[in-house]
Amino acid sequence: MSKASLPLPPASGTSSNVKPTKKAPYPFWLGGVAATIAASITHPLDLTKVRLQASGDSGMIESLRKTIRTAGVRGLFDGISGTWMRQMSYSMCRFWAYDESKKLLGAGSNAPMWKLLCAGSMAGGIAGFVGNPAEIVMVRLQGDFAKPPEKRFNYKNCFDALFRMVRDEGISSFSRGVGPNVLRAVLMNASQLATYDFFKAEMLKTKYFEDNIICHFGASFAAGTVATTVCSPADVLKSRVMNASGPGSSSTLAVIRTSLKNEGPMFMFKGWMPAFTRLQPTTILIFLTLEQLKNIVDWTRGTTKTPEL
Repeated sequence: MSKASLPLPPASGTSSNVKPTKKAPYPFWLGGVAATIAASITHPLDLTKVRLQASGDSGMIESLRKTIRTAGVRGLFDGISGTWMRQMSYSMCRFWAYDESKKLLGAGSNAPMWKLLCAGSMAGGIAGFVGNPAEIVMVRLQGDFAKPPEKRFNYKNCFDALFRMVRDEGISSFSRGVGPNVLRAVLMNASQLATYDFFKAEMLKTKYFEDNIICHFGASFAAGTVATTVCSPADVLKSRVMNASGPGSSSTLAVIRTSLKNEGPMFMFKGWMPAFTRLQPTTILIFLTLEQLKNIVDWTRGTTKTPEL
């Protein structure tokens, strides 16, 4: 065979035998940014939920009216700095830990539900512990105006709250309510992150859905409904324990005993409707925003032509 007839080596990047480059992971902070954007939009609903759980208000509308009557429309955004601190600590940590936990468990795109639940639970446990100080700050800032003036903390912002907690209550105050908070975080991430991935994967298996905003909306709506119901008891306990200020009143058992005596067992689901109306749009906004942020990252890397819905 002459030299001229020898087959030429394939040009770089054109051979069918060349393995595709493994997709680079997304920045770890995307989840925190998505959650911060979503929480900023839905903050009035979260504020109402916390005040309804921690006070004697009889309903969501009454709580909203009281807030506007006492603090004006701007009062609906009381404690927004605590919300931002919480999202950029707890939420950023949970999305990062969830992705790392899935890698550890070998949970790919079509992973069984039990692996996703395990990954979500692991992420929730880590994030709930790491984000506990910011969680306390957020709850106190949001719940302050629901209290009588003499019992208010009157924090100026999230940083003032952290400083005064250390000064007045000691560094151990950062662990207040950590048990209910970690429990809630485990339940939240198992029921929200895992179910979103599960519902999204199941929807994509059908001929009716593609990986677009319609699919993301449907999966996030289902995840938000599941998460609201599963997390309600731990959410109520967390809010009441973190808002307690008297000696001997901040233990989880003391809160349960007092609440059962005064309100009965259904206190565990007090604030379910405002929790649903807050968590549902928050869940939808988080995942829709996160998916679009991922599209933007792909676009900047040149792996997609334009960010698509």
